[in-house]
Amino acid sequence: MGSKPDAIVIISAHWEASQPTVNAGFTPNLLFDYTGFPDETYQYTYPAPGNPVIADMILDLFKQYGINSKSEIKRGWDHGVFVPLKLAFPQADIPIVQLSLLNSMNAKSHIEMGKALRSLMQHNILVIGSGFTFHNLRSQNWDDLHKSDPDNEAFQEWLTEVCTCEMNEEERLQRLIEWENAPAARYCHPREEHLLPLHVCQGIANQKGKIVFDDKIAGKRCLGVLWGDV
Repeated sequence: MGSKPDAIVIISAHWEASQPTVNAGFTPNLLFDYTGFPDETYQYTYPAPGNPVIADMILDLFKQYGINSKSEIKRGWDHGVFVPLKLAFPQADIPIVQLSLLNSMNAKSHIEMGKALRSLMQHNILVIGSGFTFHNLRSQNWDDLHKSDPDNEAFQEWLTEVCTCEMNEEERLQRLIEWENAPAARYCHPREEHLLPLHVCQGIANQKGKIVFDDKIAGKRCLGVLWGDV
């Protein structure tokens, strides 16, 4: 991939559907799917264009793989899309296509979604899994940001090993399918919607990644994984 992608495909933790659903709109609005934040957070704009051509490509790839999917043109981009992209690409000049999760929350199905989309890597397209490797909001602690949390650490270490170590790729994917067996898995993810974008990305990548972010947010360790070169 070159220094600037031709398009971005993003899988957000904040959109679930009964089958993989692709936002094929030309100019989606923003969906302010949060409450209780300062007034200015409801005035954000992000006027990047959509890309119906790439949306159709994704739908065709799912069809070839035997996965039923559909398109959507009315839904806006949720905050799992516009918040990270406002920071990463503030010019808003790269076309975006958003892809939903499955409301079944089935880990294997999300990996299969990724496998269906592997040929995206042949194009100058950046695929982003927008979630968190720790998402237990009740346990986050803004008052003591340096408090140790062995369970949080244990899951992040497990995820680092699975995503970055040399191993047979089918073994790697199987371990992600069985992620609930990882140390403190359900503590770190009482509900798995923030983990599953990673499953889609690993299914696409078909290779080990590398850790490019390893820090604490609200006192809890979180990771960012990169597959390929950007």
